[in-house]
Amino acid sequence: MDTTERSHELNLTMANEDYLECIVRIEKEGSAADGVRSVDIALRLDVSKASVNKAVAALKAQGLVEQSHYGKVMLTEQGRAIGRAVWYRHRLLRTFLTQKLGVSFERADEEACLMEHALSEDTMDRWLGYLERQGIVVVDS
Repeated sequence: MDTTERSHELNLTMANEDYLECIVRIEKEGSAADGVRSVDIALRLDVSKASVNKAVAALKAQGLVEQSHYGKVMLTEQGRAIGRAVWYRHRLLRTFLTQKLGVSFERADEEACLMEHALSEDTMDRWLGYLERQGIVVVDS
């Protein structure tokens, strides 16, 4: 089962996926070896700490994150896989929009965030293959 199917099976919302993606991004920046602070998630997503706590509780109930009482948030293996898949889709879509369609980075970033939740992993794999054949390189930032 691919991560998109797993996400649908868990009834994850776009917001749930955005939280997982955000945690992956913070981890990737190297500032979260022992977990991610809720306040850092709130700042990145421009939401309240209460919203983060509510989302983390929902993700914890689904086995996607772990957190001791008000401690740092840590992704489970499954949560990390879904978060990485969403972040990868985001980068792929943003790269395509900027490099092939000439969309500004800011607009492409916003629109990629909206689009990343809707495409299946199969479609993304096919699109990636096409983009690779066209010489498009997915940007990591």
